[in-house]
Amino acid sequence: MNVLVAGTVAIDDVKTPKANRTDLMGGSGAYAAMAASFFAPTRLVGIVGKDFPAAHLETLRTRGVCTDGIEHSAGDSFRWSGEYHENMDNRTTHSVAINVLEAYEPKLPETYRSSEMVVLGNMSPRNQLDVLGQCEPRYAIADTMDIWIQAERKELLEMLGRIDLLVINESEAKLFMETTNLVKAGRALLGLGPDNVIIKTGEHGALLFGRGEHDFYRTGAYPLEHVEDPTGAGDCFLGGLAGHLAAESGGGKPDFTAIKHAIARGTVLASFNCESFSVEGLVPLTEGHIADRLQLLHRYTQL
Repeated sequence: MNVLVAGTVAIDDVKTPKANRTDLMGGSGAYAAMAASFFAPTRLVGIVGKDFPAAHLETLRTRGVCTDGIEHSAGDSFRWSGEYHENMDNRTTHSVAINVLEAYEPKLPETYRSSEMVVLGNMSPRNQLDVLGQCEPRYAIADTMDIWIQAERKELLEMLGRIDLLVINESEAKLFMETTNLVKAGRALLGLGPDNVIIKTGEHGALLFGRGEHDFYRTGAYPLEHVEDPTGAGDCFLGGLAGHLAAESGGGKPDFTAIKHAIARGTVLASFNCESFSVEGLVPLTEGHIADRLQLLHRYTQL
C-alpha cells in the first residue's frame, strides 16, 4: 500500500536545558510522513504559509515524500514555541499561532484519492473527516489530542466510527474515557468504532488493544541515554508503524500480530527522532540503522 499522511506542517521554536533552536520544521504531518517514508511510498497533505522555509520542503522531498498535497497560502504558517525542562518529560508551551490553519480545508490532489492507507495526524477532527470524505482507503489510522476531545467531541466521535486504528496518548485516553485506568480506557475506546487502539505511554512504551478476548500487548520504549528533543516522537511512532503496515499488509487489513510488529518499527523511528532536534535525526538514517536498532529492541524486550 501507499500511505497518505494528513496533518499539520509547522514552524517550531524549541528550547531545552542545553539548547535553543528556532524555525525548525514541525507538525504532526511532517514528522509522520518522514517516518512512514522509510517503509512505503508516502504522500503528504497540509498547508504552509509564505514564511515556510523552502529548505524544509526539500528535506521532505529528499526523503521521498510527495509534497503535491501541501497547499501554499499567502498567510503565515502554523507556529509553535515550547520549552522542555530538566527531565524532558515536562514541557511548557509558550505560544501557538494557528495562522493558516484557521480556515484550512484539506484538498486532496486527484492522484492522492486512490491512497490505500490514510494516516490522519493530530489536527481538527473536521479536517480529518474532510480527508476521509475525499478518498476510500482500505485502512485508516488516526491520532488526536485533548483540545479536540473537549472542543470537537461530536466530530471526533464521527471520525472514530470511520477508522480502523486509533493512536492516542495516555493522558488523552484517560480524559476521553473519564478513567484513570489505561486498560479500561483502551477497552472503552474500542467501543467507539476502531478495531484496534494503541495508547502511547511515552518513555514507558505503548499498549495495544484488540477486539479478541486476549488481544492485548504491551511494549517498552527503546532505552536512550541521551534525549535532545522529544518533539514529534509520537508522530514518528505513528508514521513508522503506518509505513510498516502498508509495506507488509499485502493489500489487506493488518491483523493484531502485524500491528505488534509495526509498533516495534514505530518505536525505533521515535527513538531516532528524540536524539536530535526536529527531523534532523531521521535525515541521515538508512535501512541498516533501523534494522540494527530493531534487533537491539527485540533483544532488550524478549525473554
